[in-house]
Amino acid sequence: MARRRNKIDAVDRRILSDLQDDGRLTNVELARRLGISPPPCLRRVRALENSGYIRGYHAIVDAEAMGFGVTVFAQVGLASQNELDLRAFEQLTLTWPQVRECNMLAGETDFLLKIVAEDWDHYQRFLTTQLTAAPNVAQVKSALAIRTSKYLPGVPIEV
Repeated sequence: MARRRNKIDAVDRRILSDLQDDGRLTNVELARRLGISPPPCLRRVRALENSGYIRGYHAIVDAEAMGFGVTVFAQVGLASQNELDLRAFEQLTLTWPQVRECNMLAGETDFLLKIVAEDWDHYQRFLTTQLTAAPNVAQVKSALAIRTSKYLPGVPIEV
């Protein structure tokens, strides 16, 4: 991870907010919105990237349009919470493309996974052949998402 600058100012916060809302903004449009010229705007964006405030840019792809009609949140409990075992499980999830998020939790559940599948049968096949068969996995509780009523990537930024 890149080194963070100690302090960001109001212009940096506005850049972060605008790019978080629309990562396709051109530097010229972003500079216009900020009321500064494009060269210093680009320098600020690059500095925010280099210092780790901006980790990347991506398109939000519609899962259903791509044939993934099922989203499941799986609560995974491991038999051992030894740091090496936790890291091994995290590394394993990186090899499963249908696992879109992996979050380690405090409490009864060790990990919460967000998993997409074509349908329930495909999820069940993944569950039985890969997830529950993985080393150190003691239990899995699955919750099928009915719909998503809010999706806001990133963080709230005061500008």
